[in-house]
Amino acid sequence: MATLKPVDTFDLLIFGGAGDLSLRKLLPALYHRDGAGQLPTGSRILAIGRNEMSQEAFVSLVEDTLRARLKGLDADRWARFAERLSYLSLDAEDSASWDPLCEQLAGFEDRLRAIYLATPPHLFGAIAQGFKARALITGNMRIVLEKPVGHDEASARRINDEVGACFEENQIYRIDHYLGKETVQNLLALRFGNSLFEPLWRREVIDHVQITVAEDLGVGNRVDYYDGIGALRDMVQNHLLQLLCLVAMEPPSSLDDDAVRDEKLKVLRALQPMTASEARSQTVRAQYQSGAVEGTVVPGYIDELGRGSSTETFVALKVGVENWRWSGIPFYLRTGKRMARKLSEIVIQFKPVPHAIFDASYDTLPNQLLIQLQPDEGMKLTIMAKRPGPEGFSLIPVNLDLSFEEAFGGAYPDAYERLLIEVLRGNPALFMRRDEIETAWQWTDTLLASWEDNQQRVDRYVAGSWGPASAALLLDRDGRSWHTGS
Repeated sequence: MATLKPVDTFDLLIFGGAGDLSLRKLLPALYHRDGAGQLPTGSRILAIGRNEMSQEAFVSLVEDTLRARLKGLDADRWARFAERLSYLSLDAEDSASWDPLCEQLAGFEDRLRAIYLATPPHLFGAIAQGFKARALITGNMRIVLEKPVGHDEASARRINDEVGACFEENQIYRIDHYLGKETVQNLLALRFGNSLFEPLWRREVIDHVQITVAEDLGVGNRVDYYDGIGALRDMVQNHLLQLLCLVAMEPPSSLDDDAVRDEKLKVLRALQPMTASEARSQTVRAQYQSGAVEGTVVPGYIDELGRGSSTETFVALKVGVENWRWSGIPFYLRTGKRMARKLSEIVIQFKPVPHAIFDASYDTLPNQLLIQLQPDEGMKLTIMAKRPGPEGFSLIPVNLDLSFEEAFGGAYPDAYERLLIEVLRGNPALFMRRDEIETAWQWTDTLLASWEDNQQRVDRYVAGSWGPASAALLLDRDGRSWHTGS
């Protein structure tokens, strides 16, 4: 078993420390890792926000949030964790407001210093430059950029330039929390730790690949922000393209950070650009209307926004990876808000057997590998088997089913727990490199430009459905259909 690098005593600074991401994800993740004994004694968590708030009010806010999310707190664990917490008010763009932070960090220059930017991306450069201007950058320092890094290639390059002028590339951790999911990491284990699958992972054996990230929630209080972004920028440019890379990448020489990221970059560069004509036939944009999700009536996107809009809340794409392994094999991607249920999965659909030796009355279904990311993480391999009994060869599909919860004993760390510890350990393998981000944006910008050239229409779908009919037709024209969970 590999020896894990221990976590050194640290100061973790969370900009946006009283915001939604910090309260819902980051602080609960750190609380769990503290409970697991992974946060060294003396380590500090400094939450930084624009609003004035007393130390007592902030600690109380965190306690109330954790109690609500965790259905109770262990008194001793909470007391130890609360001792680590501090809150500071700071305006990233006002140099004078940095004085209290400088005082907090004075005398701690020798310890690991990590910064997490849970802020809008336009502040990334200003915060990085603030650390440089106040001489707060140390040799043992890391900075984490929450997605999205920009809203197009130009803005991503600008942010990378601004942050890169202050920090070395090996100090910059661009996060995509999907890369911290256990099932996503197990995709690497499945492909490269088993001699069974890798010889089959190619165009001669696989018919197509489907990647779905469906959400049953709407945009909620993010509606004004979301209206300037849309599903393609919000989900496809990062989450779905990263999943595609892990499915399609060549075997890396090792699990070293650059070896893995080099192979992902090759996939991004092999993505077939979407011309205007291809965008018309191979993409679908849509927006949810009012409907019912799990029996509850919910409003449409326009109703939530309060004005007309052509922003897409659903995207379906047929994507090509033009290299020797995958040429001619379609990757179907879809993501949307207010869909039938929360579901994230990857489907590897194998080709049919080349010659059926069984009675024509029995269907021989192609094998299928289902990799479930959420809500129930696991893998299922569908194979054909003989139904027991003396009635001849009656074939039925059966599943070889791996449930992570059953196999590994219940709950295990979530994605942010894993990624935060990797930052503190100094392991960037599960984070995106600058060239990955910019190449993904380059491909996305081409599609956005094609939509604009086409004046691509935005279809409608009923909330609580699996999307518009045009998304089903995208596969139906190829003689295929979407997998809708199991």
